[in-house]
Amino acid sequence: MGTFVQLVIDGLSAGSIYAALALAIVLVNQATGLINFAQGGMAVLSAYIAYAFLGWGLPLILAIVAAVVVSFAMGAVIERFLIRRFEGGDPDTAIVVTVGLLTLITGIAGWIWTYNNLQFPSLFPVASIDVLGAVVSVRSLGTTVVIIAIMVLLQLVFLRTKLGLALRAVADNPQSASFSGLPVGWLLMVGWGMAAALGAVAGALVAPQLTLTPGMMDTALVYALAAIILGGMSSPLGVVIAAWLIGVLENLAAVYVPAIGHDLKIAVPFILIFVVLIVRPQGLFGRKVVVRV
Repeated sequence: MGTFVQLVIDGLSAGSIYAALALAIVLVNQATGLINFAQGGMAVLSAYIAYAFLGWGLPLILAIVAAVVVSFAMGAVIERFLIRRFEGGDPDTAIVVTVGLLTLITGIAGWIWTYNNLQFPSLFPVASIDVLGAVVSVRSLGTTVVIIAIMVLLQLVFLRTKLGLALRAVADNPQSASFSGLPVGWLLMVGWGMAAALGAVAGALVAPQLTLTPGMMDTALVYALAAIILGGMSSPLGVVIAAWLIGVLENLAAVYVPAIGHDLKIAVPFILIFVVLIVRPQGLFGRKVVVRV
């Protein structure tokens, strides 16, 4: 029983890391209709910015807040001066641009801070508690609680506020939104800024667990994209649940299914995705898109 609980809790902790990045990608998609493959790199760069503020003597919480503010501005600037030139055109071109942006940001981070593993302090104490015979890290619990809070906040923003409604309108149809009087350009910058700020929070949560390196988010990005496909692009709640499901299932499969083991556990979420895509292409919690002809 203790082993099972331990695997589930460790899976939830790992899933929270994937969920943090996935939520930022969903935020950009909800605001602009674009999948930003550079989101992982932007989160890493934000963590490095927080690390720089720490080096200049700021307390940890202030360093993270400052990184969130800088990241918001960075996201808005990237949208205004780079992404906007490709919005409204071929979606494949825009995706390639975000992949190029990821490579550029990773290179810049490595050039400035080197590729060595850097220790980033945690917001939560390095302690553990006993839950049904399992050792639970307080840091993992804190990360999970923060992710839940962000998920609820995003749901409220997109479903209950005028800003969220405007962002969704721009993502669905920028031309109609413009005819309705919405400031499309400004809203696109806000959407990218919010996603970059969320990425800064994700980077600050993940860096203490993985150590800070330019490629810190590479594996997490793969799992985050898997969670988005599984949960549904239109549902922040579904994405978080899918990320937790992936984390838990791969942990359980690695221990209780000998044929899979630790070497093949990465295949578990993708097998699950194939099954879901066949049965429900919009994801477990996503909305089916209906196009009127």
